[in-house]
Amino acid sequence: MSFPHPMTNAFHEAFRHHPAGVAVITADPGDRPVAMTVSSLISVSAAPPVVAFSLSMKSTSSEPLLRAETMVIHLLRFTDIDLAQLCASSGAERFPPGGAWARLPTGEPRYTGVSTWFRARRLGILPIEGATLVAAELLDGEVQPDEVPPEAHSLVYLDRRWHRLHKELDGVAELLESSRFL
Repeated sequence: MSFPHPMTNAFHEAFRHHPAGVAVITADPGDRPVAMTVSSLISVSAAPPVVAFSLSMKSTSSEPLLRAETMVIHLLRFTDIDLAQLCASSGAERFPPGGAWARLPTGEPRYTGVSTWFRARRLGILPIEGATLVAAELLDGEVQPDEVPPEAHSLVYLDRRWHRLHKELDGVAELLESSRFL
């Protein structure tokens, strides 16, 4: 019988109040495309450009993502909230025929409606009980500049809910609740 770590409750409470950006990772290890929503994406290095993220081993998408050598990392905006929810929903059809996705010339699946994305190569993994930390080098991608300030379209995950930043009030961006996690 496994007992929770003594810091588990403190961890849950602390990260419930720690907002995170939202990304979708897609890949095809050779048998089918897979996708997963993550809120753990971090920048590691700018030169070379390296990111890291964690995959929960409870997700059926984790094992196929770990088998893929390359992937696409989609940085989501508020307008992409439906995609975030889709890729966070267990058993959902994430790549329907005729859907808003296409394969890159190198074969990876990419959601075509997402304006900021990067193709990445897995550098290494660190298995941890219940999760795996993945480091990946960005190879190419696209960032479409926006004429509106970032707080007008940012998608943030906080306290098991999706939010967007609203207007700035005395130097502080306000959060607007969008929906509960599915």
